[in-house]
Amino acid sequence: MQEEKLTDKGIAPRAATASGIESAYGGYIRHKRLVMVVLAIAVLGLSVWSMGIGSLDLAPADVVAGMFGQSTPQVNTVVQNMRLPRVLTAVIAGIALALAGCAYQSTLRNPLASASTLGIAQGAAFGASIAIIAISGGGVENSVAYEGVANADPVSTAICAFLGAMLSTAIILALSRFREMTPESIVLLGVALSALFTAGTTMVQYFAEDSQVAAVVFWTFGDLSRVTKPQIALMAAVTALSAVFFFVNRWNYNAIEGGESLAHGLGVPVSRVRLASMVVASAAASTVIAFCGIINFVGLVAPHIMRRLLGADYRYLLPASALAGAGLLLASDMLCHVVVAPLILPISAITSFVGAPIFIYLLFRGVSR
Repeated sequence: MQEEKLTDKGIAPRAATASGIESAYGGYIRHKRLVMVVLAIAVLGLSVWSMGIGSLDLAPADVVAGMFGQSTPQVNTVVQNMRLPRVLTAVIAGIALALAGCAYQSTLRNPLASASTLGIAQGAAFGASIAIIAISGGGVENSVAYEGVANADPVSTAICAFLGAMLSTAIILALSRFREMTPESIVLLGVALSALFTAGTTMVQYFAEDSQVAAVVFWTFGDLSRVTKPQIALMAAVTALSAVFFFVNRWNYNAIEGGESLAHGLGVPVSRVRLASMVVASAAASTVIAFCGIINFVGLVAPHIMRRLLGADYRYLLPASALAGAGLLLASDMLCHVVVAPLILPISAITSFVGAPIFIYLLFRGVSR
């Protein structure tokens, strides 16, 4: 009798509705976690597969044994000294670029924001040009040869590329602080800086020797194999610190996703979060570009793909974008080695060939924010 009264008053249906909502939310969360698990397994599989590709083809079991020094001396040397560093570079660089792109797109409220569209990559190319041509001179005594192309001292090149990339960030932040600019205006400012730094790079190359110009062009191609183990460790440290920062601010990004007015109402210091996020994202992207060269589209496409699959909840979008970036760069690096083997294609060209069609497809399908 009591249950009939409760039902008549509508209490039981409300309880059933609450239970249904809880069940739906649980399924929603399980879907996101399942996607992330699949991505992690895919990245692991691509890593092992990539280390098996080359002039010496290796089975997955041989790759795993070589990683732990349990195979033949030749296999151990190839895996540990040549292929494992390259794969680690691809994974770390993909994570850093994807997280940076995710942070840019959130804080600037613009789906086109990335290191390439904000002028950061072009600033790095300008800095590298200065290092190769003006500082090192590109001469034989100050450089090492790589397939007949003079390549300036990697330390000065990386430092100047990093400074050039951060210079672009500093200009954007300074002008945005000098005059309150909308997120859309900041992206347009980045496009203008891209043109400015590209023009500067062209002028520097115009007065350089042919071998110096070749060295600059080769650097802009991008190469994951030239990164040394100490540089990989530095990239990993910067990427880890930036990932922690982004994850700590995940709720702030969720609030900003709903609009600045809502974020302010929830107590989020939008300007301060935007400033800090741009600095950290630029530092992560600049470190990768300084060591690896120009890598396009990874930071732009990976967050878009995951946003369509998982939505704009940054609790899951950030780690999923990181995994997608790692997988995308790993797949691109594998294509570099197999398309016209034994020649190795530039990684920047492959990421553009892979990323551009995906991005065009997402634009036609409509990018959900």
